[in-house]
Amino acid sequence: MEDKSTIFLFMDDEQKPIAEFASPVEFELDTRKLTDGKHVLKIVSKDPNGREGIRIIPFEVRNGPAITIDGIRENAVVDGIVPLMINAYGKGTQKNFVIEGSETPKSVPSWVWILIIGFVGWAMYYLVTYLSVKSN
Repeated sequence: MEDKSTIFLFMDDEQKPIAEFASPVEFELDTRKLTDGKHVLKIVSKDPNGREGIRIIPFEVRNGPAITIDGIRENAVVDGIVPLMINAYGKGTQKNFVIEGSETPKSVPSWVWILIIGFVGWAMYYLVTYLSVKSN
């Protein structure tokens, strides 16, 4: 029988591995046990000769309600009164999806207003020139 590498899984800065396996392995990481936010999965493999390989995978957990905000961005410089629209909704479970409240209402983007005003202006110009040509 051939010797196999041993795989150790570490979460964040923990000194004790959360799991130890002989390779190859299929593993399900239950993120429900982790707090929301940034985490690091560190995978250390040790071959039968004692050499180690390390792979570090940063990831972010979002099990709690999703929060969306319209009106301010991260690291924005603001002044005066800033109107905000905030929405928070749960995603349900992996078996059930919550539809109500899962869409965030948004204000109409300024470029849409510019297109509408431009189209209305063009239509007015076309109407005025059409009527002036027809009356002559």
